[in-house]
Amino acid sequence: MGDEFNSRSASRSQPDELLQTIADYVCDYEIDSEEAWQTAHLCLKDSLACALLALKFPECGKLLGPLVPGLELADGARVPGTPYRLDPVQAAFNIGTLVRYLDFNDTWLAAEWGHPSDNLGAILAVADWHSRANRAAGRAQLTMAELLKAMIKAHEIQGVLALKNSFNRVGLDHVLLVRIASTAVVTHMLGGSREDVINALSQAWLDGGALRAYRHAPNTGPRKSWAAGDACRRAVQLSLLTLKGEIGYPTALTARGWGFQDVLFGGKELVLERELGSYVMENILFKIAFPAEFHAQTAVECAFQLHSEVVDRLDRIERVEIETQEAGSRIIDKTGPLDNYADRDHCIQYMVAIGLVFGELTAESYSDRFAADPRIDGLREKMTVKENPRFTKDYFAPDKRAIGNSVQVFFTDGASTERVSVDYPVGHRRRRDEGIPLLEDKFEQAIAGHFSARKASRILPVCADHPSLERLTVPEFTQLWAL
Repeated sequence: MGDEFNSRSASRSQPDELLQTIADYVCDYEIDSEEAWQTAHLCLKDSLACALLALKFPECGKLLGPLVPGLELADGARVPGTPYRLDPVQAAFNIGTLVRYLDFNDTWLAAEWGHPSDNLGAILAVADWHSRANRAAGRAQLTMAELLKAMIKAHEIQGVLALKNSFNRVGLDHVLLVRIASTAVVTHMLGGSREDVINALSQAWLDGGALRAYRHAPNTGPRKSWAAGDACRRAVQLSLLTLKGEIGYPTALTARGWGFQDVLFGGKELVLERELGSYVMENILFKIAFPAEFHAQTAVECAFQLHSEVVDRLDRIERVEIETQEAGSRIIDKTGPLDNYADRDHCIQYMVAIGLVFGELTAESYSDRFAADPRIDGLREKMTVKENPRFTKDYFAPDKRAIGNSVQVFFTDGASTERVSVDYPVGHRRRRDEGIPLLEDKFEQAIAGHFSARKASRILPVCADHPSLERLTVPEFTQLWAL
């Protein structure tokens, strides 16, 4: 960058419009959508189920706890399903990592994609720690209603920013939106003013973004499972620094030559496609039947439908044709050796092969032991993946937000299955009636698999009744989940 970007004037401009818009929404907007409130309740249950399921995996467990052994707080934030009581920064990393680790929590798909419930790491950690500090000082504690409101707003910020702004196109990972959304809502939760939220947001944008290299061949690895936790941790740290008096940087986005847009976004303007409200929570996608990268969810459903027809003829399969959306074709069409869990759960061929061979898909399906079955890679070698333009069009349509895939199997004797196509996965808003019982079952099984029957009997009734849940203080709620 040359001298043309240097400004002699030290006069500070008004904050970027996007920073002000987000701050106004966080500080002033009232959530009046009953659907959003009810869906946030479901999202909380689903996210905590994901966290408990992740605790079964030692690779996840080794990431948890204080950063340095022994650094726990007597009145720190609780990490659900564990005995840990941590400072809010490290608790945010722990909770965010647990929710995201198995790639089983909610999803948002647009020009950018991501997982808005990742923000729960920051929101729950801050709400619990701040409430405990308030209780010790004789001040009011945050309620679960306030926590659900923060979830709705974090979902909205992340999701609406994702509608038109494709960070993946410039090589940046979507977890930067977790850092942005979490910074905004937790700064306000901690008592920050509109100015504080703007200042903290400017700091969050100045951090730039993590590279997507860890999500793609040949570097796919487990960092993708804790990257959101890292974003939550940074969000809380920036919020706390701002509330200690750190100044903001008003044109962090638009400064010519030095701002986020010029340095990291190809000079394009960051835009909001729609006004901030509760659209994202209302339309969020749940992964409730099986853990799989969401662009492949309907492909796996297609494979399940074909399982009984092909399982006894696997050795006579000539080819398998998969059609997907442009995004699916670009990010999860993967050939060659798959070296780890993270490689496999981002490979559409692997996920379809599991569905065809076994008729089910679980977190264990991505393990080294499971992947050693030669039938899986044998099938992968016979697969082709191509974009279906209709799937791509419906993927971006605001009134559809479909995630279509199709699968068809051809045999060596010239026979073939029908071409099975699914547009909307079971976790889609259009299939809520079908999906909610599955989500409730996922939640109940996760609790039963982690806690004693006695403890489970205390958690389930509280989480079943929405009004009762909203009235709880956050520490009352998190105490239920502590070991």
